[in-house]
Amino acid sequence: MAEFQVLRNHFSKHRLITSQATDDMPSPGEGEIVVRIERFSFTANNITYAAAGDQLGYWQFFPAIEDPNDEWGVIPVWGFAEVVASNVEEVPVGDRLFGYFPTASYLTITPTSISDQRLLDGADHRAKLPIAYNSYTRVGAEPGYDRATDDERMLLWPLYITSYCLWDQLQDHDWYGASQVVVLSASSKTSIGLAYALQGDDSAPPVLALTSERNLNLVRDLGLYDQCLSYPELVDIDATKPTVVVDMSGSGEILGQLHHHLGDNMMHCINVGLTHWSEIQPGAGVNRDRSEFFFAPSHIQKRMKDWGPDEFARKTSAFIQNTAIKSRQWLTLRKVSGLHDLARVYPEVCEGRVPADEGLIIEL
Repeated sequence: MAEFQVLRNHFSKHRLITSQATDDMPSPGEGEIVVRIERFSFTANNITYAAAGDQLGYWQFFPAIEDPNDEWGVIPVWGFAEVVASNVEEVPVGDRLFGYFPTASYLTITPTSISDQRLLDGADHRAKLPIAYNSYTRVGAEPGYDRATDDERMLLWPLYITSYCLWDQLQDHDWYGASQVVVLSASSKTSIGLAYALQGDDSAPPVLALTSERNLNLVRDLGLYDQCLSYPELVDIDATKPTVVVDMSGSGEILGQLHHHLGDNMMHCINVGLTHWSEIQPGAGVNRDRSEFFFAPSHIQKRMKDWGPDEFARKTSAFIQNTAIKSRQWLTLRKVSGLHDLARVYPEVCEGRVPADEGLIIEL
C-alpha cells in the first residue's frame, strides 16, 4: 500500500507513505469493493485541485492515511483501476473502472446505483460531493471500448469535458454580447480543447490567445486561434471591441492588466483554472462585478437535468473523441513509473515546467 500526499497549506511539499508489506492490500467490508489503481494522468489541472482543495472540497474525496493532525492531502486524479476484491455481487473481481482516484495504489469503494455501464461511490464522506466526481464507468461494458485509447482518455477527458462546458456556457449566453473571445493560458489543454470547439462553431466570435513567451510558438502552430500574443503584448488587443475573457491562469496581476486595458468593453470574465496558482492574489483593476467562477461539475449537472444523462453523454463523448483524435497532431505522452517517480516529477508540474504539448501518464 502506497499513497502520495501533499501538505495542504503548502502543497509544493510532498511525501510518500508506504506500508512495510508490498502485498498489504485493504480488505473490503460489507457492501464494499477494493480496486487496484493501474494508471492515471497528472497535469496542471491536478494542481488546480490542490490549490482549491479547501474552497471546493477536493481534499474530502480521499482522506490521507497516517495523518492525525489533518495536515496532508491526497490530490485526486483521473485514471483506471481493476477490482481486486469484492463483497458486491454485481461488481465482480476483474471489472475495470474509469474515474476519479487518489494518488495511491488502492481505493475502497462503496458501490451504489450500479448499472452495467457505471456505478457511484456511496461512501458517507463523499455523499455531498459532486456526482460527476463520484461516478465510475465500467469500461468492459462500453460498446467499442479500446484499451489502447486509455492514456488519451484519462489525460484529455476531464479537461475536454470542461472545454465543452465552457463552449456551451458561452453559446448559451450569446457570447455575453462580445465580438471577441480572449483566452488566458491559451497553451493549457483545457484552453486548447475550448479553441477546437470554437473553431468548429461558425457562430463563434474570433478567438485571441494570451500565453507565455515560451509557449507562443506552440500556440501559433496549433492554428486554432485568430491572434496569438504573449502576456506583455496584451495591450495590443483591440480594446474597442466588446470582449469576453476565459481565464485558465488565475493570475490576479495579468487579469488586472487585461481588465484595465479593456475597460468597459470587458463584458464578462469566466474564471476557470489556476495554471498560475502562485499568482492568485486579487489584482488591481479586476472587474469583479463582471467576473464569475466556473465550476464544471455544476454545469454538467445542469445539462444532465436539461438534456438527460444519455443525451449529455452522447454530445460530450462525440466532442471529446473527435477532439482527442485531432490532439494527436501535437500531444506527446510521457510515461512515469510508479509513485516514487511521481514524487520526482511533481515539482515540474507545480512549477509549470512540463512542456505544454506533453502529457504525464503515471503507471503503477
